[in-house]
Amino acid sequence: MSKTITGFSKLNKEAKINWLIQNFFEYAETAKETLKLYWNSDEELQNLHDEFIENTISNYYLPYGIAPNFVINGKDYVIPMAVEESSVVAAASLVAKFWSARGGFKANVISTKKIGQVHFMYKGDFDKLKDYFENIKSTLFKSTEEITKNMRKRGGGILDIELRDKTSELENYYQLHATFETKDSMGANFINSCLETIASTFENDEIQIVMSILSNYVPECLVRAEVSCKVSNLGESDSKLFASKFEQAVKIANVEPHRAVTHNKGIMNGIDAVVIATGNDFRAVEAGAHAYASRSGKYKSLTNCEVKDGIFKFWIEIPLALGTVGGLTSLHPLSKLSLQMLQNPTAEELMQIVAVAGLAQNFAALRALTTTGIQKGHMKMHLSNIVKQLGATDEERNYLLNYFSDKQVSHSAVVDEFERLRK
Repeated sequence: MSKTITGFSKLNKEAKINWLIQNFFEYAETAKETLKLYWNSDEELQNLHDEFIENTISNYYLPYGIAPNFVINGKDYVIPMAVEESSVVAAASLVAKFWSARGGFKANVISTKKIGQVHFMYKGDFDKLKDYFENIKSTLFKSTEEITKNMRKRGGGILDIELRDKTSELENYYQLHATFETKDSMGANFINSCLETIASTFENDEIQIVMSILSNYVPECLVRAEVSCKVSNLGESDSKLFASKFEQAVKIANVEPHRAVTHNKGIMNGIDAVVIATGNDFRAVEAGAHAYASRSGKYKSLTNCEVKDGIFKFWIEIPLALGTVGGLTSLHPLSKLSLQMLQNPTAEELMQIVAVAGLAQNFAALRALTTTGIQKGHMKMHLSNIVKQLGATDEERNYLLNYFSDKQVSHSAVVDEFERLRK
């Protein structure tokens, strides 16, 4: 029998849950209890969460932690991170303290341009299209004046609109390529509203608009973060060997895509955690970052390393379209708290902070990989999760944490010791 339902979105939350558990759960009451367990006891706050998306039936929590001891451009920061993966916050905190004693992180925004495009089809003569565009270009700007009024007061707006011929890649395909400055707003809704207005003004009997949409590939919304110190100050028993292996590890990620993907995933562990904590769009950031890593035609590392004249230097350049006003940044209580924790940064300052978090995460991973190996630290952090999954008592938990304090951690080893303890 079909379980298709009409009008589901019009049901209240209780009715949605009842329909769900009656049709898709064997143990209905257990499912219902679990869903309600994660409702916020503050009805007003729960209603706010319910309105973020459609068909809300509960909340899905991520741990919200903080990484202290970051020094960025001479300023102290505690960075909020929302992430489920063990060791991410610990690694960031450890690296922050390490570099705080070596001058801290340096960061600067290279550019802040964002991009949107009107995609259209045209079968006529290109010179005629070009003349039409040049004649109507000023009108395109004027058509958006009501939308851009407030943004222009803040120093933003539409920077330029270009006509681009893409027919060599797809027959009859052209685009209006627009660049934007959105200041402290991420600007997605602003850009899309401008583009749709431009498209309706530009369209005529010979021009067929296909779609108008911003691009999450923003290679001109770019930030750089770096650390450097004397090789002798790297704090390893053989700092020269460590620096050499570290540099080689980054070079490998620049020539081997299989390694580069995992390398960059580690960077995004730190970046996504801060992006989520501040109410920004981590999926847009991810897509843009990976596209940037492929800009040469081959997928490469987002970080670089150089060891020269006794100086170790490690840096990242990454596109980050972020906002500190609008969207969830103004609605979600923890997002607002995160921005307060970061001392109410501008969008450019947030770009710097997020880039630093990614660089710190990558440094932690590469230091582990080129010295003790990644699993030693990671599995130590994972030990607590394994113990919880086994349903250990407080006494058993303390025993297991102590027992594995000087031993290699694996899931099977923990299970074996737990079962031995129970016997």
